[in-house]
Amino acid sequence: MDAATSPSHAARIAGYLDSLKQRKLSAHTLSSYGRDLRDLADMVARLPGAPAFAAVDHFQVRRFASQLHAGGLNPRSIARKLSAWRGFFDWLADQEPLAANPVDGVKPPKRSKPLPKALSADDAVRVVAESMPGRDPASADQRCNRAMFELLYSSGLRVSELSGLDVRFVRDGDYQSAGWVDLDEREVQVTGKGSKQRRVPVGGPAIDALRAWLEVRDTLVKGDPNPLFLSARGNRISPRAVHQRLTTHARALGIPANVHPHVLRHSFATHVLQSSGDLRAVQEMLGHASIAATQIYTSLDFQRLAQVYDAAHPRAKKSDKTG
Repeated sequence: MDAATSPSHAARIAGYLDSLKQRKLSAHTLSSYGRDLRDLADMVARLPGAPAFAAVDHFQVRRFASQLHAGGLNPRSIARKLSAWRGFFDWLADQEPLAANPVDGVKPPKRSKPLPKALSADDAVRVVAESMPGRDPASADQRCNRAMFELLYSSGLRVSELSGLDVRFVRDGDYQSAGWVDLDEREVQVTGKGSKQRRVPVGGPAIDALRAWLEVRDTLVKGDPNPLFLSARGNRISPRAVHQRLTTHARALGIPANVHPHVLRHSFATHVLQSSGDLRAVQEMLGHASIAATQIYTSLDFQRLAQVYDAAHPRAKKSDKTG
């Protein structure tokens, strides 16, 4: 007999669900609680002697959670089950002697951090190379946008690093440039997190876009003459403004993803790693203090390889179980 249909277990589950109905929970919520409690009953039934619910201890519940995780259940779902079980044992303590709630102190596995989202190479190139539909590519704002977007993708800059760039290196009294572009050397120097400076190569299309922007930039400067990229008012552009411009631009192009500056940084790292396999070089270009921060891109790269494998290898697909 399955645990879920065991008279003692089934009676306890039914009694708890009846108590929940009085709280006017939705039918969907009640159904979810029922499934979670039947899973608990099934696990209890597999213990030696198939004990009653009241005999379950803290260590057994921890083992149950570990088994669910090993079986592939995600941390969010395990957390939901533990919550349902905790409420059930709280109710059970009012029905019969219970030494303690065995779920108290049991935590679900930590949720893995979501992998950064990267654009495909084709979408990344579209975002940085194409002008907004209906706008003159030669206009000052479109030149500025293209230069910013090309540089973000070309060199993997943080948006704060981009907005902090000057036209050239400046030291004037207490002021010293945090970053600047050297067009002749085809590189950008920036000051990243922890005041760590680094130099990153700049690709040909980005150099061309920067030269086109610099042709008109001087006529738009108002106030501080140093900033490389300018707002509509002629002052240093803010990271927030760069974010807004890029998001609006990508939407106008019909790119389905939510594109913002960090997406271009992720795309830069992913595409360079896919082509070169050189994790240390990517670490240096991104300005990561630790290689561990860069290793997440190996997961992204493996995901791409796994997708290619699943689509191309004749033995990749799981066979249907028959008989």
